[in-house]
Amino acid sequence: MNNRTKKIILFLVGLQILVIGGLLALPGMVQAIPGRYRVALEERSPFLSDIAEGVLGAVAPTATALPAPVAASGSQVDIAALIGSQPTVTATLAATAAEPATAAPTEAATEMATASPTPAPTATPTPEPPPSRVVLTGIQAIRQSFNNCGPANLTQVLNFHGLDISQEQVASYLKPNIEDRNVSPWQIVEYVNGQAPGFRAIERSGGTLEMVKQFVAAGLPVVLEKGYEPNTANAPGWWGHYLTVFGYDDELQEFYSMDTFLGPFEPDRGRTDSYDSINTYWQHFNYTFYVVYRQEQEELVHTILGPEMLDDQTMWRNTAARAQLEVEADPDNAFAWFNLGTSLTWLGAISLEGNQEFYEAGAQAFDQARTAVLPPRMLWYEFRPYTAYRKVGRYDDVLALANAVLETQGGHNVEETFYHRGLALVEMGNLTGARDNFQEALNLNPNFSPAQVSLDWVNSLLGS
Repeated sequence: MNNRTKKIILFLVGLQILVIGGLLALPGMVQAIPGRYRVALEERSPFLSDIAEGVLGAVAPTATALPAPVAASGSQVDIAALIGSQPTVTATLAATAAEPATAAPTEAATEMATASPTPAPTATPTPEPPPSRVVLTGIQAIRQSFNNCGPANLTQVLNFHGLDISQEQVASYLKPNIEDRNVSPWQIVEYVNGQAPGFRAIERSGGTLEMVKQFVAAGLPVVLEKGYEPNTANAPGWWGHYLTVFGYDDELQEFYSMDTFLGPFEPDRGRTDSYDSINTYWQHFNYTFYVVYRQEQEELVHTILGPEMLDDQTMWRNTAARAQLEVEADPDNAFAWFNLGTSLTWLGAISLEGNQEFYEAGAQAFDQARTAVLPPRMLWYEFRPYTAYRKVGRYDDVLALANAVLETQGGHNVEETFYHRGLALVEMGNLTGARDNFQEALNLNPNFSPAQVSLDWVNSLLGS
C-alpha cells in the first residue's frame, strides 16, 4: 500500500470520526439553542423556521411522555374514603410557610415554594348574583415578549388598576432569566404584595365560572392559569399559559379575554372563548386563578371568594373531591388525576394528623396521571409530584422526573427542577449534590427564595 492510499484511508477514517462525533454532539448543541432565537426565526421567516425545526426535531425530538412511574410498594389508599374522612380542622399555608429558616428545607422551604398566605376565614355575606352580561373597559392589550405571559398578564391587570408599569419592569423581578419557562401564581402574588404598594393579590385553586363572573361584575379582571396548544412550528404540543378575563355574556355563553400571545392587541377588543372551552383548558391547572385589587377592596374580594375558598384546608378538600368526581367520570383524564394528586399532597402538608396517608394517596394519583400520558411540559409549571414522591421515600421517581425535564432545552431553565432535585438529594444524604442544585436554581432566578432558604440550611450543615 503506497503512502497516497494510506493518507486517503486515514482522511476517510478521520472524517468518519468527525461526522460521528458531530452527530453525537448535535442533540446537546440543539438543546443549548436559546428558545427566543427559534421564536424570532419563526416570526421573521416561517419558511426557514419550518426547515430548521424539522432538522432540530430529527436530532433532538421533543419528549412525548414523562418516564413511567417506578413501581410503588405497599397497599393502595382508598382515596375517596380518605377525602371524605379527613379531619375538619383549620390549618393555613401561611403558618406552614412561616416555619423557621433553621428547619430542614424538606419541610420549610418546600411548602413555602407554592404557599400563598391567606387570612383567617371570617363570616362573609353571600354575593349578589352577577348580571347576565358585563364587559369591563379600559384594559390595554399587551403583546408578551418571549415566554413572558406571566409578567405580561400581570402588567395588563396592574395597568388597568392605574399602576404605570411595563412588562419589562415586572419581568426583571419575576424572571430575571429571560429563558425562564415559568412564573408560578404564588410568585406573582408575592410580587404584588411586596413590590406594588397599595395593591394586593390572592391566588386560589378550585375556581368556578360563576366566581369569575362575580369578580368581573365587581370590576376586577381575573387571570386564569390554563393549558394551551399553539400548534406552531417551534411550539408543538401542550404548554401552560395565563389568560386575563375581563368580560362575559351568559346568553352567548362566552368570555372576553386578553391573550398576550394570540392577541388581538387593541384596547378593550380582546378575544372570545366559550364557557366550555375555558373550563376545559382551565381544568389543566386545577382551576387556578389570581385576582389583583386595591387594598380597600379586600372585603369585596373576600365576600366573592367566601369562607370555604379562603380556608386552605377546605379549599384543597373541595378541589380533591372535584377531581375525584372527574376521574370517576373519565379515568383516562391525566389532568384530573394530576389535580387530585396536587390537592391530596397539599392536604398532607397542612393537615394536623394523618398527613402521610395524604402523601401516599397523592403519589398514587400522580402515578395514574403519568400512566394516562401527562404532557411532559407539565413539570415546567407544576411541581407537587416531586413533593409527594419525596415524602413517601420514592427518590428514584423524583430524580427520574427531574432528569427527564432537564434533558430538554426549555427544562434547563426551570429553577424549580433543580430545587426539588436538591431536596431529594438532601434526604438521600448527598448534601454536596443538594447544595449544587440549590445554587443552580438561584443562578437561574436569584429571587427564588425557597432555594436560598435551602442553600443556607445546607451550607450550615456543611460548614461553608
